[in-house]
Amino acid sequence: MTESHDRENGPARRRVRADAARNEDALLEAAKAVFTESGVDATVREIATRAGVGMGTLYRRFPKRADLIAAVFRREVDACAAEAPRLAAALPPGEALARWLQRYATFLGTKKGLAAALHSGDAAFEALPAYFRASFEPALAALLDAAAVVGEARGDVQAYDLLRAIGNLSVASGEDGPAHVARMLDLLMDGLRHRPGEQSGGESG
Repeated sequence: MTESHDRENGPARRRVRADAARNEDALLEAAKAVFTESGVDATVREIATRAGVGMGTLYRRFPKRADLIAAVFRREVDACAAEAPRLAAALPPGEALARWLQRYATFLGTKKGLAAALHSGDAAFEALPAYFRASFEPALAALLDAAAVVGEARGDVQAYDLLRAIGNLSVASGEDGPAHVARMLDLLMDGLRHRPGEQSGGESG
């Protein structure tokens, strides 16, 4: 193959790659919407139709339903984790921490169907718990450290403990769901601001 042939075909290859990236993004966005509306057992044909691609395109990229579920979950984890540095840059540390914890709780609340699928034993999901922790733990740790510096959070809170606590809270949110989670997050934030040895009222005489 000549150098001129490579140059001529370079733009064509880039267009193919760009088209593939657009198709994948459309599929993941459509799958996210369909899973939210109909659950992870919704037909893949519905996802392909909403994405505006053919079934062949879907199956070439995601041969199994589990591959598509895992890709949607990773994409949503990435989006949630990326909010942490954006909030840290835009808001005071304590507010950034509180806002991100709300964002994380919302993520968990809207991904219950995906979370259930992750425990099905399919090999496509084996790496996701580690991916989840590797994405969220450093994001939250950075927010906690910044809030601790300005006195808006205790310095002895482990990010993973807090992630687990909010995860348990979201699973057992009760009939009032999001409202209950919001109230409990407010209590958690109060607890994060309280340091061991502090008194809530004046000293007793």
